[in-house]
Amino acid sequence: MPIPPLGYLLTWTCYGTRLHGDERGTVDMSHNVIGTPTLAHDNRRQGIMFKALVHAPYLLSDRSRQIVDETIRIHCTIRRWALHALNVRTNHVHIVVTCPETISPETAMEQFKAWTTRRLREAALAGLDADVWTEHGSTRWLNNEEGFRAAVDYVLNGQ
Repeated sequence: MPIPPLGYLLTWTCYGTRLHGDERGTVDMSHNVIGTPTLAHDNRRQGIMFKALVHAPYLLSDRSRQIVDETIRIHCTIRRWALHALNVRTNHVHIVVTCPETISPETAMEQFKAWTTRRLREAALAGLDADVWTEHGSTRWLNNEEGFRAAVDYVLNGQ
């Protein structure tokens, strides 16, 4: 039986704030292997992606960031997931969390995104039909102590 990971490093961005072609780099289906290059800066592609947005890009205000932080912490408590590190920024979220081995990182991220969106809408900080988050995000398995400690340090101190 495989050994469960020590945790997951989950990262997702706000809708429309990091489009393919962005100078900071992004990943797509052809550029998503850890340690390999991300997509190159491409103003043309970024412009095409911007024109394809259905809604304006969404940024988190101080109040929105507080709601997202609180919602994630509450969700971890209810689910009995171990929250090791959390950093809610204006345009993205980083979290290191340990879930039962039956919960995939994708499922955990989907739950965080769904509940935070619900709470932002209840607070009238996001429109009922507006996209808050990008479609997916980054899900990294943390399988050893060194990687786990590095992820926690990055989330808490690398921003």
